[in-house]
Amino acid sequence: MLKTAMRYSHELLREVVVTGDYVVDATMGNGHDTLFLAQLVGENGKVDAFDIQEAALLATKEKLAPFPEKKAVHLHLDGHENVAEYLQEEKIKAAIFNLGYLPKSDKQVITLPQTTKKALDALLAHLLPKGRIVVVCYYGHSGGQAELDAIKTYCQQLPQKQYNVLAYQFINQKNQPPVLFCIEAK
Repeated sequence: MLKTAMRYSHELLREVVVTGDYVVDATMGNGHDTLFLAQLVGENGKVDAFDIQEAALLATKEKLAPFPEKKAVHLHLDGHENVAEYLQEEKIKAAIFNLGYLPKSDKQVITLPQTTKKALDALLAHLLPKGRIVVVCYYGHSGGQAELDAIKTYCQQLPQKQYNVLAYQFINQKNQPPVLFCIEAK
């Protein structure tokens, strides 16, 4: 059975992230990816997770509460476009974005192409060789198609000598199924 974009995103990250790594959840949302990354890196790794909505931070904190790996997680009530301020000189093994809006929330508060591109630029500058950035674009909302188009163009323009880029998408499903992009540093 073919995997959904979310399940495939986790598989792509599981292939490269190990205990002790430094990773980023650029859009923490309800904390599913943050917890997944924390479990991959373990208590000695590091996860920086970002969101602009306090509801996302609170939901993520609650999701992490029972797990010892929460010690590895740093939650930031800040936009992912500011990720460079937190990375400083450190290198990351992986990052993930889920673009769109926070589920069961205000659908007017969405990720934006310009902030996502700024975050991608910063993360690529800190990505280790063989590291991966996964971007899952949910685009069935106002502004979503423009962001999907911008991210697709961004990924297509990455230099082949430095990166491999994968696009994964179901093309015969209703309701704009998400599109996954995976950028791997060579």
